[in-house]
Amino acid sequence: MMRAAAVAQRLGRQWDAIIVGGGHNGLVAATYLAKVPTLEIRCFMQAHQAGKSVCVLEKRHLLGGAAVTEEIIPNFHFSRASYVFSLFRPQIIRDLDLHRHGLESIRGLSGGLDMTSLVVYPRDPSSFTPLLNGKSLLLGSDMAANQASIAQFSKADAANYPAYNAMLDRLVDFFIPLVDELPPDLKVALGPTSTLTARMDALRSLGHLGLRCTKLGSDITTFLEFMTAPADKILNKWFESDVLKATLATDAIIGAKLSPSTPGSAYVLFHHIMGGVNGIKGTWGHVKGGMGGVTQALTKAAVEAGVHLETDAAVTSIDVAQGRVVGVTLASGEHVAASTVLSNASPSLTFLELVDRQYLPEDLLGHFEKAWNTESASTKINVALDALPNFTCAPNVGSEPMPHHRGTTHFEDSMTQIHDAYLDVQRGYSSKRPVIEMNIPTALDRTIAPPGKHIALLFVQYTPYLPKDGPWTDEKKAQFADQVFSVIEQYAPGFKNSILGYDMLTPPDLERIFSLPRGNIFHGAMGLDQLFWLRPMSGYADYRTPVPGLYLCSAGTHPGGGVMGACGRNAANVCLRDMP
Repeated sequence: MMRAAAVAQRLGRQWDAIIVGGGHNGLVAATYLAKVPTLEIRCFMQAHQAGKSVCVLEKRHLLGGAAVTEEIIPNFHFSRASYVFSLFRPQIIRDLDLHRHGLESIRGLSGGLDMTSLVVYPRDPSSFTPLLNGKSLLLGSDMAANQASIAQFSKADAANYPAYNAMLDRLVDFFIPLVDELPPDLKVALGPTSTLTARMDALRSLGHLGLRCTKLGSDITTFLEFMTAPADKILNKWFESDVLKATLATDAIIGAKLSPSTPGSAYVLFHHIMGGVNGIKGTWGHVKGGMGGVTQALTKAAVEAGVHLETDAAVTSIDVAQGRVVGVTLASGEHVAASTVLSNASPSLTFLELVDRQYLPEDLLGHFEKAWNTESASTKINVALDALPNFTCAPNVGSEPMPHHRGTTHFEDSMTQIHDAYLDVQRGYSSKRPVIEMNIPTALDRTIAPPGKHIALLFVQYTPYLPKDGPWTDEKKAQFADQVFSVIEQYAPGFKNSILGYDMLTPPDLERIFSLPRGNIFHGAMGLDQLFWLRPMSGYADYRTPVPGLYLCSAGTHPGGGVMGACGRNAANVCLRDMP
């Protein structure tokens, strides 16, 4: 009762906006709404629209959503869910002055100082694929070294690799501006119930897309192929080596219930190469101190802008009266009043659980009950290690990390291995031979584990949400974890003995802890039928909803998942144009 009274006292006012969910997109949206813009960002926000009173309500004990650092095992600080950094929009860093809030510049491994970069250790080499025959494939920023490594398996592939990367760079340059704009939704542009502001937004987006398509020229057919094709179709055009194709194909399935042969998987591959670190396109890195460093900086920026942040404040309903939003109700029973609500919860959770059905159109309810795909098949295992993995094909020299420890280790050297693992989950079972990506952030960041100890972050596929052979009991989880560790043991003998403890998050765990629907890290599958003007649904791709005053800002909106911040920024932009 005392806590309820204290919460009521803190929140008992009329807010301009409430953000449901304190993940990174929610924090970004909140800060843009509350911040008085500087001259540099007035092109994005008009000064008279700034300074809104904003409250963020987070169900967990800490802010950050899936981008958090947690000490699950004493003295080991895990990036518990999201674990690598690349896609975050640089203009958000500038607009919200995140460097001043703890995301400092560092001297990269190349020796150059980039004053616009975060405290992110670039993974270079970025990718390591060990083989049981003693060979390995190592890829990074040095193209000549990449070609030499690829040439072990195919000289033709080594020759083609630079052209393949150049093609991806051209497509990224075309696509990136679309990330920061509303998707071109004809249903909004021509809809009889759309507001004039919404119509103008949609028409402007359509015009910008048309101009960009003309500039892309003949590459437009390649871009359309990436949007629709299976990843293996594209990779087979460029390469013949199975180990190279399998290494590249993992980006096409990560976080998704897809095979490289599934139509649309090429876009998932493309989505994962759109970012960069320290000005290097396509590079991923580890944030110093873990992914919570990003959301801690966002939290500080939000507080400075005047945002009120409330943890342990689960929202049970988004309240509507007389046809528009009037606030939210907390699990503790308090009503918190606001004229605008932005939901950073997934679209399916927002519409099917938080808003009363009577205020929503039947076609929207039907879409999220029957058509919206949230299937996932990913499990995260965070492992505390007594020693670095020691690969047979690249033995450790001393106790210091080797170059190959910096990047993602892939344990698949053939497309068949990936496809067979996918067939298992299609039948309703966890993969007998799981697909594993391993990152060792302590190879670059010594602050997150005790001296001499290490962390391995394992992203594993495929694991069904509801296995046919029974639910995810502790026994089943331990058995599957042992399968994963046994695969790694084949390549790095002694790995099992070096494990001090681990934290395992199956799809139901990801849903329960982080509110990821069915464990889907993107809040909804990233196929063409759920992208652009179809994300989350045609007619509602502009972050607005059928309920006046209610907006969406989560990864279930355009441009999709990943620690990007674009969903929150774009939603705030729309919201500010609509607010008085």
